[in-house]
Amino acid sequence: MEQPSPHTVRSLASDLRALGIATGDVLLLHSSYRSLGFVAGGVQAVVHAVLDVLGPEGTLVVPTHTSENTDPAGWRHPPVPEAWWPVIREQAPGFDPSCTPGRWMGVIAEAVRTWPGALRSDHPQVSCAALGRNAATVVGRHQLDDALGEHSPLGAVYRLDGTVLLLGCGHRTNTSLHLAEWRQASPPRAGTGSSVRQPDGTSRWTTWVDVVTDESDFDRLGADFEATGAAVVGPVGGATARLMSQPALVDFATAWMAANRRAEPTAGTAPPTGGA
Repeated sequence: MEQPSPHTVRSLASDLRALGIATGDVLLLHSSYRSLGFVAGGVQAVVHAVLDVLGPEGTLVVPTHTSENTDPAGWRHPPVPEAWWPVIREQAPGFDPSCTPGRWMGVIAEAVRTWPGALRSDHPQVSCAALGRNAATVVGRHQLDDALGEHSPLGAVYRLDGTVLLLGCGHRTNTSLHLAEWRQASPPRAGTGSSVRQPDGTSRWTTWVDVVTDESDFDRLGADFEATGAAVVGPVGGATARLMSQPALVDFATAWMAANRRAEPTAGTAPPTGGA
């Protein structure tokens, strides 16, 4: 192993502070645990390091999306037979913020989701979990048909002047860019659906209309944003980390999309599923 020594809570916290994360920040974290290298204490140590830097006045936010709770008619990774669609819609358990696991969000996000005191928004497809002082404000108003818009955790992070940390991952996973899609003048919309848990504990397939998402140009958008010098890039453990103001990112992306997107997106239906 080329790594000279294990990364620790203390060393990771030092790296995070050097990058620019401060006590009291509202931090939206996207992460790849594997990119960090060997960490003494594993995923738990990473979460402790972030929370130690943020302190009791800070707030940690992670995506806990559930791509398997979307309309199977749109699944591509992999698709399922059309004959299965009605069964999936009728029989899939409704989303339960307390126990439905996230999917494709990474082990750090899952650790935060299950951390003592974590709160989670109740959107059946694109929920977020949060820990800390502003957790209830971030997750408490997630509107079904505004999945990644103003009445979502992304909108709350924006209003709280939060920051985004891409820890070992790129802008393709930078969920805040979707808030810029919701802010376009006439974003394309389409129907979507999920199994939703009812107050009596039963499940019901529910449909609604929301903005269509398209991540295909997020890498290019992110590169143009970084070219302005507005993101700080540096090491955290063995990972390359990118730290940026979420309002600055979203404002830039809103203008960038208005200028650069000429045609309707081609990426399925809303909101993002990332496969199933």
